[in-house]
Amino acid sequence: MEIQALLLGVIQGITEFLPISSTAHLIVVPSLLGWEGPVNTLSFDIALHGGTLLALLLYFFRDLIESLRGDRRLILLLLLGTLPAAVVGLLFKDLVEGPLRTPFLVALNLVVFGFYMLFAEKAETRRGMSGIGLKDAMVIGVSQAIALLPGVSRSGITISTGLLLGIDRVSSARFSFLLSLPAVGGAVVLDTVEGYSEGTTVDWELFLLGALSSFVVGLICLRFLLWFFRGFSMKTFAYYRFVLAGIILTVLWLRG
Repeated sequence: MEIQALLLGVIQGITEFLPISSTAHLIVVPSLLGWEGPVNTLSFDIALHGGTLLALLLYFFRDLIESLRGDRRLILLLLLGTLPAAVVGLLFKDLVEGPLRTPFLVALNLVVFGFYMLFAEKAETRRGMSGIGLKDAMVIGVSQAIALLPGVSRSGITISTGLLLGIDRVSSARFSFLLSLPAVGGAVVLDTVEGYSEGTTVDWELFLLGALSSFVVGLICLRFLLWFFRGFSMKTFAYYRFVLAGIILTVLWLRG
């Protein structure tokens, strides 16, 4: 079980920031490999997201401190962009965390939003972080709300939306990652409180192991991706999504 927790933490660390959907992998991998127990629960997934959340906080700590001390415009943009996901998450929480967490729907969203990513790569981009306005933040925030659907990829859809708004790839990625801080942080806190109030049993050793591995790997992948986007597009990740969807559908078909 420890190996499973460690591997799922690595998977979360890799897929949280790459535009290939961490939720899809956390649903599909245990399902395909037949993993049961604590590692195949929503509460364990929350612990893994907590690890990558810490990686984000560490990486962008200086940006956030500078915004709080000086121009608070970035904070305003992040709060505005978080509102759509917060509203949708509260209204449809049970649906998103229950019936929609199926391998078939994951595969469907991998394909649909893979094409969205390819389409966005054709957009002309001329603006950087300083050019992101209130309207941009709200539109990107709406796309982040759509990413509550398993298989969409929060980073994939928000970065793509940024490109379609004319924001360059690196700036879209940075804003996407910063925007995930209040959204993911809020979700982790709410789900943790809810689990505690319901008396959910927690295997602390497994949860801490998974969170630690997702934190370390997530920090590495975050640095890699922001370097990658300086010279490369998201097309490779879109093609990966198509391949993964094909594998999921094939396995589901073979299982009958």
